[in-house]
Amino acid sequence: MNRIVFFFLLTFLASCDSNKGKDTQKPNFVFILADDLGWKDLGCYGSTFHETPNLNRLASEGIRFTNAYAACPVCSPTRASIMTGKYPARIDLTDWIPGRQQWTNQTGEHKLLSKPFKHQMELEETTLAEALKEAGYTTFFAGKWHLGEDSVYWPTHQGFDINKGGWKKGSPNGRHGYFSPYKNPRLEDGPEGEYLTDRLADESISFLEEYHNNPFLLYLSFYTVHNPLNGKPEKIEKYEKKRDSLNYTDEERFIRNKPWMKSFGRGNFKERIVQDNPVYASMVESMDENIGRVLDKIKELGIEKNTIIFFMSDNGGLSTSEGSNTTNLPLRAGKGWLYEGGIREPMIIKWHDNKLNGQTIDIPVTSTDFYPTILEMAGLQLKPERHIDGKSLVPLLKKNNDTTGISKDFFNRPIFWHYPHYSNQGGRPGSAVRLGNYKLIEFFEDNRIELYDLENDPGEKRNISEEYPGVVKKLKNLLDSWRDSVNAKFPEPNPLYKE
Repeated sequence: MNRIVFFFLLTFLASCDSNKGKDTQKPNFVFILADDLGWKDLGCYGSTFHETPNLNRLASEGIRFTNAYAACPVCSPTRASIMTGKYPARIDLTDWIPGRQQWTNQTGEHKLLSKPFKHQMELEETTLAEALKEAGYTTFFAGKWHLGEDSVYWPTHQGFDINKGGWKKGSPNGRHGYFSPYKNPRLEDGPEGEYLTDRLADESISFLEEYHNNPFLLYLSFYTVHNPLNGKPEKIEKYEKKRDSLNYTDEERFIRNKPWMKSFGRGNFKERIVQDNPVYASMVESMDENIGRVLDKIKELGIEKNTIIFFMSDNGGLSTSEGSNTTNLPLRAGKGWLYEGGIREPMIIKWHDNKLNGQTIDIPVTSTDFYPTILEMAGLQLKPERHIDGKSLVPLLKKNNDTTGISKDFFNRPIFWHYPHYSNQGGRPGSAVRLGNYKLIEFFEDNRIELYDLENDPGEKRNISEEYPGVVKKLKNLLDSWRDSVNAKFPEPNPLYKE
């Protein structure tokens, strides 16, 4: 009898130790980043054409942000801001790599000349991946990197133990686009016809199966939905039928030469105003489908409660050029612009212990915030000198969505953008700042100032700068001081330009 009692006592104590280990285990992180996905491209953000059941489910189980921002209206700078917790202007990486100025600065096409910027995220930066690796995390990267042209700046030199597909290119490299062979030096070709979005999810699932017993960072950075547009034939056919049932004409799909477009000197300019592109929609669905596969694997492995999920896009949807694949309405413009359509993103966080799951947060947040947020969630000491421009969202996530206390503190902090370049999509060099509900944009070609009340005018249709000179002065002073503090570069007059 004593032996039996002793056996059960040992079993009980072992069980307690096992449960204690589970309670104190560091959380896992899965960060999913889409490319060029617009604010309204998901069903949970209002799309009625794209089908995204898995992301809709993630939003219902997590927290959906309605005023989440990318640090730049194009990809590479935003990606660097996530990795460093710093604004692109602070690290002198302010355009996609290598940018347009390498050829446009040799002509008289533009009124201003962009100054050179860094074509890599410097190795001196201590990335989010490096911070987690220092704390014992296994780090995995799959997909688009686009943060350095030389291989010394690719993921395995920036804190990731494993890299599947991350290199210098910002879009699929092979002549078949999203279908194998990929011609990617960091991703072996699959069987002919294999779909890249599927493959990146396969690699992520394989990583989960092998490393789920260790604390990990899984960074799944889809190339989707960046051009070129390539979808699976059966999905394209499905959306072609859906498009045909809507029966839009080109006049209903696009608006051409709107007054604000003309002010930027773009002759035959158009903006998509409805979502009915079947190839683009098929790509959105394939991304959603594969996110669902990854989430299902996490649940199957029994690590769902200890795994925190993040989802975001790197810049706004492509709406004004290069195919005009989607619309961000009611937000203005899209990728490449400092208007809301270029910088406001879909963002979801699923944190099992969070009491706000299933709710929305309307407080403005930005991509530099991820770094300190993840450190705090992991129980690690914050490093303000590293993620100097980020603010941990943990206090906000633990509070109700109101405008008092913590929420008010977040609401009243300024968020900045500096994009001193001409974008492929028609955007002009400028800077912007949001403070509370007000957003100010300064355009460098003519020093024009625009001010918008985003609470009452999220589409930025009415410039109220002349009506509120005090607000303009306050925000302009904030912007000037911030640009001085980060040593922001400004474009210079182009001697070849003629009016």
